[in-house]
Parts: sequence; C-alpha cells; structure tokens
Amino acid sequence: MVRPLAAEDQDAWRRLWTEYLEFYETAVTEAVYSTTFDRLMSGKPNEFGCLVGIRGNRIVGIAHYLFHRHCWRLENVCYLQDLYVEAPERGTGVGRALMEAVYSEADSAGCPLVYWTTQHFNTRARRLYDRIGELTPFIRYNRKQDTS
Repeated sequence: MVRPLAAEDQDAWRRLWTEYLEFYETAVTEAVYSTTFDRLMSGKPNEFGCLVGIRGNRIVGIAHYLFHRHCWRLENVCYLQDLYVEAPERGTGVGRALMEAVYSEADSAGCPLVYWTTQHFNTRARRLYDRIGELTPFIRYNRKQDTS
C-alpha cells in the first residue's frame, strides 16, 4: 500500500531517509532534516511531496517528488528526487508501487513527464527503472565546489 506522508510518520520517514543518505555516503544537518520534513508536510503548491510505502503496518519505503516549470513545455513536470525502500523489502514490489503512485500524482496534476537520476552502478534500482522508465542519453554535471 502507498499513501501520503503524515505528521505521525516523522520517525519512520527520518529512519528511511537517513538510510537513503547513508547509501549515497552523505549526511545532512539537523536543520535540513527538520526543514525538509516541514516542506514535505506543507501541502503548498510547488513544494515537495512524499509518499510512503507500507508493508503490514510498517513504513518501508519513501518517495520524494516535486512539480516544477519547464522551459520546453507549458505543463509542469515532476522530478522524483529520492526513492528508497529498506533492504529487506527490495524486490517485493514496494519500489514499483511508489513509482507508480508518483506517476499517478503527476497524471492528476497534469504533468506529462516524470524524471529522476541514479548512479550508473545502482544496478538493483536500475532493474526496476529499466522496466518502468526510459533511459535517456543525458549526462549530469554539478557546479564545481570551491575548495579554497
């Protein structure tokens, strides 16, 4: 089952997002945790949304997404920023259910495009993405960080 994030989900959400960040070998400050949760709960237009995947009565997955304008389209598009399913639940359909729920949110909002990025070596996730998405030829760059 998939449903929107609720205020009482904060501890489970934080546990899963922490695991996701650890997978990507990064961490965030306490201010980022609290601000992100507030944004996810705001319900404001053009703010992040979050769906949670449930197995039994336990939250086992999260999907963060954002609708935004696009210079090549009249309609907004949907960016799936984070998708995470805890390790024991991978391969059980939770990730696919979360992705399909994001697709449904995008359809309801009139967003014809949903896109996301992943690391090229994230083979387990890419098996799912190859079934429900289309690999594009784009290569992503980030601004160089000043190291002085």
